[in-house]
Amino acid sequence: MNEKADSDSVKSHSGDEERHIGNVGNKHEQDAFNALHDPDAGKSDEERARIDKKLVRRLDLMLIPWLSFLYLVSFLDRTNIGNAKIDGLIKDLNMTSGEYNACLSLFFVSYAGFEPLTNILLKRLRPSVFIPLIMVLWGICMCCMGLVHNFSGLAAARFFLGVAEAGLFPAALAGSFGGLLAAAIALMDGIGGKDGWSWIFILEGLATVLIGIVSYWMVHDFPDDARFLSDDDRARVIRRLKSDRQSSAEHEEFKMSYFWASAKDWKTWAFAVVYMGCDGPLYAFSLFLPTIIEDLGYESSTTANLLSVPPYAAAAILTITIGWYADRTRLRGWCNICVSVLGIIGFSMLLGSTDPGVKYAGTFLGALGIYPCIANTIVWCANNVEGVYKRGVTLGFVIGWGNLNGIMSSNVYLPGDSPNYRPGHGVVLGYLALFLFGGSIFTHFMLIGENKKRESGKRDNWIAGKSDSEIELLGDKRPDFLYTT
Repeated sequence: MNEKADSDSVKSHSGDEERHIGNVGNKHEQDAFNALHDPDAGKSDEERARIDKKLVRRLDLMLIPWLSFLYLVSFLDRTNIGNAKIDGLIKDLNMTSGEYNACLSLFFVSYAGFEPLTNILLKRLRPSVFIPLIMVLWGICMCCMGLVHNFSGLAAARFFLGVAEAGLFPAALAGSFGGLLAAAIALMDGIGGKDGWSWIFILEGLATVLIGIVSYWMVHDFPDDARFLSDDDRARVIRRLKSDRQSSAEHEEFKMSYFWASAKDWKTWAFAVVYMGCDGPLYAFSLFLPTIIEDLGYESSTTANLLSVPPYAAAAILTITIGWYADRTRLRGWCNICVSVLGIIGFSMLLGSTDPGVKYAGTFLGALGIYPCIANTIVWCANNVEGVYKRGVTLGFVIGWGNLNGIMSSNVYLPGDSPNYRPGHGVVLGYLALFLFGGSIFTHFMLIGENKKRESGKRDNWIAGKSDSEIELLGDKRPDFLYTT
């Protein structure tokens, strides 16, 4: 996750060299920046901008597609149990609806609990080792889910799936592929003496193991040893990261002070509230969408799985659009606020109507209001925390707390509430309105207020009497650090 946040910073701060140098803070940091090798010394601003644009495009092509694919696989593997459910999983394993919900909850307990640790391990181990390793492990867990015979086996497999998957977070398009794959794989019902839902887990698990092995060669590490960069391009990337104060360009050592700096920072908990406002609804939506659609009157599980595809596809398109817009405008708070209104309207339709057409339209707006805010909130948080370890700890807190709300998501849609599921829709609507919409407004205006204090010099007393190195250690609490609002 740190790698994603860093690559976002690389691509979203394009501009000429003068702009980058302007981001570098005190004299000590400026001297360190000037000491870096500059392969473009003597070139005009236009030439630098042209080289810069070409470099960022190359980084985008080498980093983003494969990492996005891995995030897609991650989400597909954690939510395909919702597709398996409507193909007979509960009946074939002689489970109750309460035991099924418990299996869902166990994933989020282990996933959230191990999230802070995996952020540290991602930095301690090379990403090209850590990510393939956890993918192979969760692929094995997924295969085991297709071989279980009772509640205990499924519960154990889901718990360890959460442990292994804690190092990655999801991509919206995965829901589309999940529905399509489930509809196709379920047709294998009876082959090898296995039910269709078993094959969903087994085949997707085997695919994950293979993808994990390939990822050893496809996932790249830090810019100072990236194999696909030339020496000059590597120097340019390090200069960009240094100028934007992204210390992941260097291998800093972890200290407990980073942990406490994050724990005492109000922004950590503000972003945690915002993230729970979209992450809780995310899992409620993804785990139960096939069931909700099936209860609209589509008795075939294949039809229900296929009808779950379009809402995810629409959400994926809007997620990309919002990401593009937010990268260029830096108006991440307003993006969250406006997009969340779509989700509020969508779940209001699901809550207030009994018409199948209106409710299906509500699922579209629900997806549109949730998924873009997931990525936007994570990047918004990362933009406002300086230092790779503090950022890693903060993201661990934020994402871990958000995913812990998956326990709620696993238990709000109960069979007794079918077909309208008003309690579940009501809880999700509350999350969107109070935590995502309200939390984004609060965080947005708090950051604006803090920026005004810093620009007016009201925070200059924070660095009075401190040396350059001490000022540098303040990170995002330095008076010259302005927040992305």
